[in-house]
Amino acid sequence: MSTVTESVDVNVPIGTAYNQWTQFEDFPQFMDGVESITQTGDTHTHWVTKVAGQTREFDAEITEQHPDERVAWTSTGGDTKHAGVVTFHRLADNETRVTIQLDWEPEGFVEKVGSAVGVDSHQVKADAKRFKEFVENRGTATGSWRGDVPRP
Repeated sequence: MSTVTESVDVNVPIGTAYNQWTQFEDFPQFMDGVESITQTGDTHTHWVTKVAGQTREFDAEITEQHPDERVAWTSTGGDTKHAGVVTFHRLADNETRVTIQLDWEPEGFVEKVGSAVGVDSHQVKADAKRFKEFVENRGTATGSWRGDVPRP
Protein backbone atom coordinates (compact mmCIF):
# COMPACT_ATOMS: atom_id res chain seq x y z
CA MET A 1 0.00 0.00 0.00
CA SER A 2 1.30 3.47 -0.91
CA THR A 3 0.40 6.50 1.18
CA VAL A 4 0.73 10.09 -0.01
CA THR A 5 -0.05 13.20 2.05
CA GLU A 6 -0.04 16.74 0.69
CA SER A 7 -1.24 20.09 2.07
CA VAL A 8 -1.99 23.30 0.23
CA ASP A 9 -3.11 26.67 1.59
CA VAL A 10 -5.87 28.24 -0.48
CA ASN A 11 -6.90 31.88 -0.27
CA VAL A 12 -10.64 31.32 0.10
CA PRO A 13 -12.89 30.82 3.14
CA ILE A 14 -13.11 27.29 4.53
CA GLY A 15 -16.70 26.92 3.28
CA THR A 16 -15.67 27.73 -0.29
CA ALA A 17 -12.78 25.24 -0.27
CA TYR A 18 -14.95 22.52 1.26
CA ASN A 19 -17.91 23.17 -1.04
CA GLN A 20 -15.69 22.97 -4.12
CA TRP A 21 -14.16 19.69 -2.97
CA THR A 22 -17.64 18.16 -2.74
CA GLN A 23 -18.16 18.81 -6.46
CA PHE A 24 -16.59 15.53 -7.57
CA GLU A 25 -17.71 15.89 -11.18
CA ASP A 26 -15.40 18.97 -11.43
CA PHE A 27 -12.28 16.97 -10.43
CA PRO A 28 -11.16 16.44 -14.05
CA GLN A 29 -10.68 20.24 -14.28
CA PHE A 30 -7.79 20.09 -11.77
CA MET A 31 -6.84 16.42 -11.33
CA ASP A 32 -4.52 15.08 -13.98
CA GLY A 33 -5.47 11.58 -15.05
CA VAL A 34 -9.10 11.83 -13.96
CA GLU A 35 -11.18 11.46 -17.12
CA SER A 36 -14.60 11.65 -15.44
CA ILE A 37 -16.44 11.22 -12.17
CA THR A 38 -20.16 10.54 -12.07
CA GLN A 39 -22.03 11.14 -8.82
CA THR A 40 -24.35 8.13 -8.57
CA GLY A 41 -25.87 9.02 -5.19
CA ASP A 42 -25.21 11.20 -2.14
CA THR A 43 -22.36 8.93 -1.04
CA HIS A 44 -21.40 7.06 -4.24
CA THR A 45 -19.28 7.99 -7.27
CA HIS A 46 -18.02 6.24 -10.38
CA TRP A 47 -14.51 7.19 -11.57
CA VAL A 48 -12.73 6.79 -14.90
CA THR A 49 -8.99 7.50 -14.77
CA LYS A 50 -6.17 7.27 -17.27
CA VAL A 51 -2.63 7.19 -15.92
CA ALA A 52 0.45 6.16 -17.90
CA GLY A 53 -1.80 5.04 -20.74
CA GLN A 54 -3.81 2.72 -18.48
CA THR A 55 -7.55 3.36 -18.20
CA ARG A 56 -9.12 2.25 -14.92
CA GLU A 57 -12.71 2.42 -13.67
CA PHE A 58 -13.88 2.05 -10.11
CA ASP A 59 -16.65 2.97 -7.73
CA ALA A 60 -16.07 4.81 -4.46
CA GLU A 61 -18.18 5.40 -1.39
CA ILE A 62 -17.97 8.40 0.92
CA THR A 63 -17.47 6.84 4.34
CA GLU A 64 -17.40 10.03 6.39
CA GLN A 65 -18.24 13.64 5.60
CA HIS A 66 -18.61 16.63 7.89
CA PRO A 67 -19.13 20.10 6.38
CA ASP A 68 -16.06 22.34 6.54
CA GLU A 69 -14.06 19.56 8.26
CA ARG A 70 -13.47 16.38 6.24
CA VAL A 71 -14.42 14.05 3.42
CA ALA A 72 -13.27 10.41 3.53
CA TRP A 73 -13.85 7.69 0.94
CA THR A 74 -12.89 4.19 -0.10
CA SER A 75 -13.12 2.33 -3.37
CA THR A 76 -15.85 -0.30 -3.42
CA GLY A 77 -15.22 -2.09 -6.67
CA GLY A 78 -13.50 -1.89 -10.01
CA ASP A 79 -9.90 -1.74 -11.17
CA THR A 80 -8.33 0.32 -8.37
CA LYS A 81 -8.10 -0.15 -4.61
CA HIS A 82 -7.70 3.09 -2.74
CA ALA A 83 -8.98 5.21 0.13
CA GLY A 84 -8.46 8.79 1.14
CA VAL A 85 -9.38 11.66 3.36
CA VAL A 86 -9.31 15.42 2.79
CA THR A 87 -9.39 17.72 5.79
CA PHE A 88 -10.04 21.46 5.89
CA HIS A 89 -8.44 23.77 8.47
CA ARG A 90 -9.35 27.45 8.88
CA LEU A 91 -6.20 29.57 8.98
CA ALA A 92 -7.95 32.95 8.61
CA ASP A 93 -11.25 34.30 7.27
CA ASN A 94 -10.03 33.90 3.70
CA GLU A 95 -7.36 31.21 4.06
CA THR A 96 -7.81 27.46 4.41
CA ARG A 97 -5.34 24.59 4.62
CA VAL A 98 -6.50 21.59 2.60
CA THR A 99 -4.73 18.33 3.49
CA ILE A 100 -5.08 15.34 1.18
CA GLN A 101 -4.11 11.82 2.23
CA LEU A 102 -4.39 8.95 -0.25
CA ASP A 103 -3.75 5.27 0.34
CA TRP A 104 -3.66 3.11 -2.77
CA GLU A 105 -2.51 -0.27 -3.99
CA PRO A 106 -0.26 0.04 -7.06
CA GLU A 107 -1.09 -2.61 -9.65
CA GLY A 108 1.09 -3.74 -12.51
CA PHE A 109 4.69 -2.93 -13.26
CA VAL A 110 4.21 0.69 -14.34
CA GLU A 111 2.25 1.69 -11.22
CA LYS A 112 4.65 -0.12 -8.87
CA VAL A 113 7.69 1.56 -10.42
CA GLY A 114 5.91 4.93 -10.42
CA SER A 115 5.08 4.55 -6.74
CA ALA A 116 8.63 3.48 -5.90
CA VAL A 117 10.14 6.61 -7.48
CA GLY A 118 7.57 9.00 -6.01
CA VAL A 119 5.50 9.76 -9.11
CA ASP A 120 2.30 9.44 -7.06
CA SER A 121 3.42 12.05 -4.50
CA HIS A 122 4.41 14.46 -7.27
CA GLN A 123 0.99 13.91 -8.88
CA VAL A 124 -0.91 14.68 -5.66
CA LYS A 125 1.22 17.80 -5.11
CA ALA A 126 0.50 19.01 -8.65
CA ASP A 127 -3.23 18.24 -8.28
CA ALA A 128 -3.35 20.15 -4.97
CA LYS A 129 -1.71 23.15 -6.65
CA ARG A 130 -4.24 23.01 -9.52
CA PHE A 131 -7.11 22.78 -6.98
CA LYS A 132 -5.73 25.94 -5.32
CA GLU A 133 -5.59 27.77 -8.66
CA PHE A 134 -9.04 26.50 -9.67
CA VAL A 135 -10.85 27.60 -6.50
CA GLU A 136 -8.91 30.87 -6.08
CA ASN A 137 -9.47 31.93 -9.69
CA ARG A 138 -13.21 31.30 -9.35
CA GLY A 139 -13.48 32.84 -5.87
CA THR A 140 -16.62 30.79 -5.32
CA ALA A 141 -17.44 27.09 -5.46
CA THR A 142 -19.21 25.64 -8.49
CA GLY A 143 -21.74 24.08 -6.10
CA SER A 144 -21.90 22.37 -2.73
CA TRP A 145 -23.13 19.33 -0.89
CA ARG A 146 -23.38 20.04 2.81
CA GLY A 147 -24.71 16.65 3.93
CA ASP A 148 -23.21 14.95 6.95
CA VAL A 149 -22.11 11.33 6.67
CA PRO A 150 -21.19 9.91 10.09
CA ARG A 151 -18.34 7.44 10.46
CA PRO A 152 -19.77 3.89 10.37
